Parts: sequence; C-alpha cells; structure tokens
Amino acid sequence: MTEFSSRVEAVSISGIREVFEAAGADAINLGLGQPDFPAPEHARQAAVDAIEAGETDAYTSNKGIRELREAIAEKHDRDNDISVDPADVIATAGGSEALHLAIEAHVAVGEEVVIPDPGFVSYGALTRVAGGEPTPVPLREDLTLSPAAVEEAITDDTAAFVVNSPANPTGAVQSEADVRAFARIADDHDVLCVSDEVYEPFVFDGEHHSPMTYADSDNVVVVNAASKAYSMTGWRLGWVTASTRRIERMLRVHQYAQACASAPAQYAAEAALEGPQDHTVEMREAFEERRDVLLDALEDMGLEVPTPRGAFYAMPRVPDGWVEAVIDRGVILVPGAAFGEHGAGHARISYAAGVETLKEALEIMRQVTNDLQ
Repeated sequence: MTEFSSRVEAVSISGIREVFEAAGADAINLGLGQPDFPAPEHARQAAVDAIEAGETDAYTSNKGIRELREAIAEKHDRDNDISVDPADVIATAGGSEALHLAIEAHVAVGEEVVIPDPGFVSYGALTRVAGGEPTPVPLREDLTLSPAAVEEAITDDTAAFVVNSPANPTGAVQSEADVRAFARIADDHDVLCVSDEVYEPFVFDGEHHSPMTYADSDNVVVVNAASKAYSMTGWRLGWVTASTRRIERMLRVHQYAQACASAPAQYAAEAALEGPQDHTVEMREAFEERRDVLLDALEDMGLEVPTPRGAFYAMPRVPDGWVEAVIDRGVILVPGAAFGEHGAGHARISYAAGVETLKEALEIMRQVTNDLQ
C-alpha cells in the first residue's frame, strides 16, 4: 500500500492558516498578512488589456515575459543599486514559489538551512520538503537576526541561511552593518544567503538593504514579489534573482512544477513596477500611522513590544493565555509559537487593517490584559 513521503510527513498545515480558517464571520482578523488596499488601478487595467488583446491565452517563456523581467531588473537597479540581467530573473507564482525554487535547487538531502526563530513559517517547511534540516537561530532582544549567531550556526553541512528584512512575523529591519555582515558570511563560508525581501518598500525607520548589494560572490539569491508592495497577494506574482548558474538550476524546478507564472498577473506586475509608485508610498504611510497607534496602545497596557521598523507586523510579549483569550473574544491573532520555538510567549499582530478596526481590536486586547493582571 502506498503511504506518504517522509518529507511531506515532516511538515504540517501553517499555524497562520489554521487560525485564519477557524475565524468566525464577524471576527476582526489581525492574523493574515494581507494589505487592505486594492491593487493599483493601472496594474489591474494592464491585465484586462492583455486579456482582451489575446496576449494571455498561451504559455509565456518559462522565465516570464521579457518586459516584466526588464521591469524587475530596472527596479533592482533603481532601488537596490544592483545590476541585474533580465535573463537572470524568473517570474514565479508569488514569493512562495520563489522561496521554494531557491531552497529546492540548492539544498541536498540532509543538508542544513539556518533560519530565524521566530521566522516565517515557510522557511523550515520548505527546507524539510527539500529533504534538508532547518537550524533555527534565536533572535536578539529587538527581534533582529544576529550575523554572529548565524555564523556560529554554520557547519560543514550548511547549504544556506535565510535573511528576511523587513521581517515577517516581527517587523524587524536589519541594519546596513548586519546586511553587510550577512554578505560577508555568504562569501567567506561559501554558503548561500537566501534574502527574502518581499516587504522591502515598508521601512519606517532607516532604509532597506539587500545582501546582494554587498556580496563579492554569487552566493546571494533574492526573493521578492508584487504581493505586498502593490497589494497583489491574490495575483500570485513573485520573482527570484540570482546569478546565471543559479537561475539555470532554479529554472529546472520551476519548468516542471509551474511552467510559467500566470500571464495576466505578469502584465499586471509589469505595469505596477513601471508605473507611478505613489500607491506603495500611500500604503507605507498608512502602515506607519497604524504601527504608532498599535504601539501606543500596547505599551499603555503594559505589554513589552520591540518597535517594528518595517512590514506591517508587531510581536509583543504577552502573558500566558492572552492569545487564546483575545481570539475567544473575536480578534484573530497568531500565537508566536507558530513561528518557532522562540516565538512562544509572543503574539503576532498584523496591522494591515484600518485604524478604526485596529482601535476596536485594541480595546478587546486591553480588556483581556486587565483581566489577566
């Protein structure tokens, strides 16, 4: 009788999704990382135009349409001071597939991948799906990833380490010095740095930095997407950027697993990248305002919360039973333990919701906090 592969048996359904699926119809959902803004009108119209012109009825190139890859290359030149050949870009089914390609193409069975703890749920799961072993590294007190801790965790069996800035679930942003150190580690130890930059535009204090900007070798792969930057989560359009030899190996996985990203989404993402960026600026300003409302309220409750400098998440330290009590009263949050062992004692709060909705949820959190004191 056919059973299941050990790789699949080693992973389970995401704790984020479990909480989301269990939410009642009237619940305030602060558990999902999805902006509450529409996609840019010009991006949606570009998809409509491409569909009506019959340009989306056939497969595109495995890597994606040339125009999209040129727009991605221009974005990296403009925002990251990185020169990218459009041939060294693969358009993917969201950032999720891009992460899968990066790990599947570079991690052999039994090899290790160093990941942040707490960190995005996909890092450990995709490592196990590839037959690898996740090596979680605890974060600093401010919830940033320490380059020294990453370097200490590297062994002869390490294939890669993951950097995520701005970060999900913490909202932490790595300093330029940290990012330079990550690039040096990739160079010195000849291990791959997978840099997840999906939340790149949402930095409130300081600037975003990419390890690819500073690396002397080709040991950095960058994952990014239109999902968060342009509020296009449902379009499932991301990309991966790397050296020619690394792209060629990732393309082997992508070619058989996906063939190509959705054609309408490719045209929409091209328009989003090439068009005016005021939509993204508006979202960043809104998220910063919401962050400040959230931080003021949590601190007023007496909860300790490292200041998130980016993305749209906060991860306060909370008393036992707090998350469950908040959920029972109709506000959906994600327990910190869903993101790793060192997430225990925290809650992840997504403030990708309007200010009034956020204030309503915060009042419930205040009541729960008072009850538990």
